[in-house]
Amino acid sequence: MPAPIKVAIAGALGRMGQALAAVVAADPALELVARFDRPDATGEGLVSVAEALAAAQVVIDFTSPEASAALAAQAAGKGVAVVVGTTGLAPDHIRRIGEAATRVPIVRAGNFSLGINMLMALVAQAARALPQELYDIEVFEAHHRHKVDAPSGTALMLGEAAAQGRGQELAKVARRGRDGITGARPMGEIGFSVLRGGGIIGDHSVTFAGPEETLTLSHSGLDRGLFARGAVAAARWVASQPPGEYDMQDVLSFGPTSI
Repeated sequence: MPAPIKVAIAGALGRMGQALAAVVAADPALELVARFDRPDATGEGLVSVAEALAAAQVVIDFTSPEASAALAAQAAGKGVAVVVGTTGLAPDHIRRIGEAATRVPIVRAGNFSLGINMLMALVAQAARALPQELYDIEVFEAHHRHKVDAPSGTALMLGEAAAQGRGQELAKVARRGRDGITGARPMGEIGFSVLRGGGIIGDHSVTFAGPEETLTLSHSGLDRGLFARGAVAAARWVASQPPGEYDMQDVLSFGPTSI
Protein backbone atom coordinates (compact mmCIF):
# COMPACT_ATOMS: atom_id res chain seq x y z
CA MET A 1 0.00 0.00 0.00
CA PRO A 2 1.44 3.45 -0.92
CA ALA A 3 2.32 5.86 1.87
CA PRO A 4 -0.42 8.38 2.71
CA ILE A 5 -0.20 11.79 1.02
CA LYS A 6 0.85 14.41 3.56
CA VAL A 7 -1.63 17.30 3.66
CA ALA A 8 -1.53 20.71 5.35
CA ILE A 9 -4.59 22.94 5.77
CA ALA A 10 -4.54 26.73 5.62
CA GLY A 11 -7.22 28.74 7.41
CA ALA A 12 -7.58 25.90 9.87
CA LEU A 13 -9.75 27.84 12.33
CA GLY A 14 -12.39 28.74 9.74
CA ARG A 15 -15.51 26.75 8.95
CA MET A 16 -14.03 25.29 5.78
CA GLY A 17 -10.72 24.63 7.48
CA GLN A 18 -12.41 22.60 10.17
CA ALA A 19 -14.50 20.69 7.62
CA LEU A 20 -11.38 19.94 5.58
CA ALA A 21 -9.49 18.67 8.62
CA ALA A 22 -12.30 16.25 9.43
CA VAL A 23 -12.42 14.85 5.88
CA VAL A 24 -8.62 14.53 5.59
CA ALA A 25 -8.38 12.80 8.98
CA ALA A 26 -10.99 10.24 7.90
CA ASP A 27 -9.25 9.39 4.61
CA PRO A 28 -6.73 6.52 4.92
CA ALA A 29 -5.00 7.71 1.72
CA LEU A 30 -4.10 11.00 3.40
CA GLU A 31 -2.25 12.15 6.50
CA LEU A 32 -3.04 15.49 8.12
CA VAL A 33 0.45 16.73 9.01
CA ALA A 34 -0.14 20.44 9.69
CA ARG A 35 -2.79 23.07 10.36
CA PHE A 36 -2.13 26.80 10.26
CA ASP A 37 -4.00 30.08 10.20
CA ARG A 38 -3.16 33.80 10.37
CA PRO A 39 0.23 34.60 11.95
CA ASP A 40 -1.50 36.04 15.05
CA ALA A 41 -3.89 33.08 15.43
CA THR A 42 -3.65 30.82 18.43
CA GLY A 43 -5.02 27.34 18.86
CA GLU A 44 -4.03 23.83 19.80
CA GLY A 45 -1.86 22.16 17.19
CA LEU A 46 -1.41 25.19 14.94
CA VAL A 47 2.01 25.65 13.30
CA SER A 48 3.63 28.33 11.17
CA VAL A 49 3.37 28.43 7.38
CA ALA A 50 7.04 27.47 7.11
CA GLU A 51 6.58 24.44 9.37
CA ALA A 52 3.49 23.35 7.43
CA LEU A 53 5.18 23.56 4.05
CA ALA A 54 8.22 21.69 5.35
CA ALA A 55 5.99 18.77 6.38
CA ALA A 56 3.44 18.61 3.55
CA GLN A 57 3.19 17.36 -0.01
CA VAL A 58 -0.07 19.24 -0.65
CA VAL A 59 -1.59 22.29 1.03
CA ILE A 60 -5.32 23.03 0.81
CA ASP A 61 -6.21 26.72 0.98
CA PHE A 62 -9.63 28.34 1.46
CA THR A 63 -8.58 31.70 2.94
CA SER A 64 -8.43 35.15 1.34
CA PRO A 65 -7.24 36.33 -2.09
CA GLU A 66 -3.99 37.95 -0.92
CA ALA A 67 -3.19 35.11 1.48
CA SER A 68 -3.82 32.52 -1.24
CA ALA A 69 -1.57 34.25 -3.76
CA ALA A 70 1.21 34.60 -1.20
CA LEU A 71 0.86 30.99 -0.06
CA ALA A 72 1.01 29.70 -3.65
CA ALA A 73 4.35 31.46 -4.12
CA GLN A 74 5.70 30.10 -0.84
CA ALA A 75 4.51 26.57 -1.65
CA ALA A 76 6.12 26.75 -5.08
CA GLY A 77 9.41 27.62 -3.45
CA LYS A 78 9.19 24.46 -1.34
CA GLY A 79 7.89 22.14 -4.06
CA VAL A 80 4.50 21.70 -2.40
CA ALA A 81 1.36 21.21 -4.52
CA VAL A 82 -1.61 23.49 -3.80
CA VAL A 83 -5.40 23.27 -3.88
CA VAL A 84 -6.94 26.77 -3.95
CA GLY A 85 -10.63 27.21 -3.19
CA THR A 86 -10.51 30.92 -2.37
CA THR A 87 -12.93 33.09 -4.35
CA GLY A 88 -12.90 36.81 -5.11
CA LEU A 89 -9.44 36.65 -6.68
CA ALA A 90 -8.35 39.78 -8.54
CA PRO A 91 -6.37 39.54 -11.80
CA ASP A 92 -3.09 40.09 -9.93
CA HIS A 93 -3.85 37.22 -7.54
CA ILE A 94 -4.67 34.95 -10.47
CA ARG A 95 -1.44 35.98 -12.20
CA ARG A 96 0.66 35.21 -9.12
CA ILE A 97 -0.99 31.83 -8.63
CA GLY A 98 -0.39 31.12 -12.32
CA GLU A 99 3.30 31.96 -11.90
CA ALA A 100 3.53 29.54 -8.96
CA ALA A 101 1.89 26.86 -11.13
CA THR A 102 4.88 26.94 -13.47
CA ARG A 103 6.83 25.30 -10.64
CA VAL A 104 4.27 23.10 -8.84
CA PRO A 105 0.86 21.64 -9.69
CA ILE A 106 -2.06 23.80 -8.52
CA VAL A 107 -5.77 23.05 -8.66
CA ARG A 108 -7.75 26.31 -8.56
CA ALA A 109 -11.53 26.23 -8.68
CA GLY A 110 -14.41 28.44 -7.61
CA ASN A 111 -16.33 25.37 -6.48
CA PHE A 112 -15.26 21.80 -5.68
CA SER A 113 -18.71 20.22 -5.83
CA LEU A 114 -19.25 17.37 -8.31
CA GLY A 115 -22.82 18.59 -8.82
CA ILE A 116 -21.74 22.16 -9.62
CA ASN A 117 -19.18 20.96 -12.13
CA MET A 118 -21.84 18.82 -13.78
CA LEU A 119 -24.15 21.87 -13.78
CA MET A 120 -21.46 23.84 -15.64
CA ALA A 121 -21.44 21.26 -18.41
CA LEU A 122 -25.24 21.31 -18.65
CA VAL A 123 -25.31 25.12 -18.74
CA ALA A 124 -22.81 25.21 -21.58
CA GLN A 125 -24.80 22.63 -23.50
CA ALA A 126 -28.06 24.56 -23.03
CA ALA A 127 -26.39 27.83 -24.03
CA ARG A 128 -25.17 26.23 -27.26
CA ALA A 129 -28.62 24.84 -28.08
CA LEU A 130 -30.89 27.77 -27.16
CA PRO A 131 -30.54 30.79 -29.49
CA GLN A 132 -29.62 34.06 -27.79
CA GLU A 133 -32.17 35.88 -29.96
CA LEU A 134 -34.90 34.11 -27.98
CA TYR A 135 -33.42 33.15 -24.60
CA ASP A 136 -32.01 35.49 -21.96
CA ILE A 137 -29.60 34.01 -19.41
CA GLU A 138 -29.64 34.99 -15.73
CA VAL A 139 -27.36 33.48 -13.09
CA PHE A 140 -28.70 33.61 -9.53
CA GLU A 141 -26.74 32.78 -6.39
CA ALA A 142 -27.45 32.90 -2.66
CA HIS A 143 -24.98 32.58 0.23
CA HIS A 144 -24.72 33.21 3.96
CA ARG A 145 -24.44 36.72 5.32
CA HIS A 146 -20.70 36.38 6.01
CA LYS A 147 -19.62 35.89 2.38
CA VAL A 148 -17.66 38.96 1.30
CA ASP A 149 -17.48 38.64 -2.51
CA ALA A 150 -20.29 38.87 -5.06
CA PRO A 151 -21.10 37.37 -7.46
CA SER A 152 -19.67 34.18 -6.05
CA GLY A 153 -16.83 32.43 -7.79
CA THR A 154 -19.25 29.64 -8.66
CA ALA A 155 -21.72 32.07 -10.24
CA LEU A 156 -18.92 33.46 -12.37
CA MET A 157 -17.92 29.92 -13.38
CA LEU A 158 -21.51 29.28 -14.48
CA GLY A 159 -21.53 32.57 -16.37
CA GLU A 160 -18.29 31.57 -18.10
CA ALA A 161 -19.82 28.20 -19.04
CA ALA A 162 -22.84 29.97 -20.56
CA ALA A 163 -20.63 32.44 -22.42
CA GLN A 164 -18.41 29.66 -23.76
CA GLY A 165 -21.49 27.78 -24.92
CA ARG A 166 -22.47 30.84 -26.94
CA GLY A 167 -18.97 31.59 -28.14
CA GLN A 168 -18.86 34.86 -26.18
CA GLU A 169 -16.45 36.57 -23.79
CA LEU A 170 -18.20 36.89 -20.45
CA ALA A 171 -16.58 40.24 -19.68
CA LYS A 172 -18.27 41.73 -22.75
CA VAL A 173 -21.81 40.50 -22.02
CA ALA A 174 -22.03 40.31 -18.21
CA ARG A 175 -24.44 42.53 -16.25
CA ARG A 176 -23.68 42.30 -12.54
CA GLY A 177 -26.40 44.54 -11.18
CA ARG A 178 -29.47 46.56 -12.11
CA ASP A 179 -30.85 49.67 -10.48
CA GLY A 180 -33.01 52.52 -11.66
CA ILE A 181 -34.03 53.06 -15.27
CA THR A 182 -31.90 50.44 -16.98
CA GLY A 183 -33.64 50.30 -20.34
CA ALA A 184 -34.53 47.15 -22.25
CA ARG A 185 -32.31 44.14 -21.79
CA PRO A 186 -29.71 43.84 -24.60
CA MET A 187 -29.71 40.64 -26.60
CA GLY A 188 -27.01 38.22 -25.48
CA GLU A 189 -26.57 39.74 -22.01
CA ILE A 190 -25.72 37.32 -19.18
CA GLY A 191 -27.07 38.73 -15.94
CA PHE A 192 -26.12 38.03 -12.32
CA SER A 193 -28.42 38.29 -9.30
CA VAL A 194 -27.21 37.91 -5.72
CA LEU A 195 -28.73 37.20 -2.29
CA ARG A 196 -26.81 37.37 0.99
CA GLY A 197 -28.44 36.31 4.23
CA GLY A 198 -28.69 33.89 7.11
CA GLY A 199 -26.73 30.66 6.94
CA ILE A 200 -27.32 29.66 3.31
CA ILE A 201 -24.46 27.35 2.31
CA GLY A 202 -24.78 27.95 -1.40
CA ASP A 203 -27.62 27.96 -3.93
CA HIS A 204 -26.99 28.52 -7.65
CA SER A 205 -29.30 28.52 -10.63
CA VAL A 206 -29.10 29.48 -14.29
CA THR A 207 -32.33 30.52 -16.00
CA PHE A 208 -32.88 30.55 -19.75
CA ALA A 209 -35.89 32.83 -20.18
CA GLY A 210 -37.62 32.57 -23.54
CA PRO A 211 -40.77 34.21 -24.86
CA GLU A 212 -42.91 31.10 -24.29
CA GLU A 213 -41.00 29.04 -21.72
CA THR A 214 -38.39 29.25 -18.99
CA LEU A 215 -35.73 26.63 -18.29
CA THR A 216 -33.90 26.71 -14.95
CA LEU A 217 -30.92 24.51 -14.05
CA SER A 218 -30.06 24.63 -10.35
CA HIS A 219 -27.94 23.24 -7.52
CA SER A 220 -28.26 23.55 -3.74
CA GLY A 221 -25.48 22.86 -1.26
CA LEU A 222 -26.79 21.15 1.89
CA ASP A 223 -23.55 20.74 3.84
CA ARG A 224 -20.05 22.24 3.59
CA GLY A 225 -18.74 18.71 3.65
CA LEU A 226 -19.49 18.44 -0.06
CA PHE A 227 -16.96 21.20 -0.83
CA ALA A 228 -14.42 19.70 1.58
CA ARG A 229 -14.74 16.25 0.00
CA GLY A 230 -14.22 17.72 -3.46
CA ALA A 231 -11.15 19.66 -2.33
CA VAL A 232 -9.71 16.56 -0.70
CA ALA A 233 -10.29 14.59 -3.91
CA ALA A 234 -8.38 17.35 -5.70
CA ALA A 235 -5.54 17.03 -3.16
CA ARG A 236 -5.27 13.29 -3.80
CA TRP A 237 -5.21 13.92 -7.56
CA VAL A 238 -2.84 16.88 -7.71
CA ALA A 239 -0.14 15.22 -5.60
CA SER A 240 0.92 13.14 -8.61
CA GLN A 241 0.57 15.76 -11.35
CA PRO A 242 3.32 17.75 -13.10
CA PRO A 243 3.52 21.53 -12.61
CA GLY A 244 0.60 23.39 -14.14
CA GLU A 245 -2.69 25.07 -13.28
CA TYR A 246 -5.69 22.74 -13.19
CA ASP A 247 -9.39 22.93 -12.27
CA MET A 248 -12.07 20.48 -11.16
CA GLN A 249 -12.88 19.59 -14.75
CA ASP A 250 -9.38 18.10 -14.88
CA VAL A 251 -9.72 16.36 -11.52
CA LEU A 252 -13.05 14.80 -12.49
CA SER A 253 -11.83 13.99 -16.04
CA PHE A 254 -14.74 15.79 -17.67
CA GLY A 255 -12.18 17.11 -20.18
CA PRO A 256 -12.05 20.44 -22.02
CA THR A 257 -14.94 19.56 -24.32
CA SER A 258 -17.33 19.30 -21.37
CA ILE A 259 -17.75 23.06 -21.26
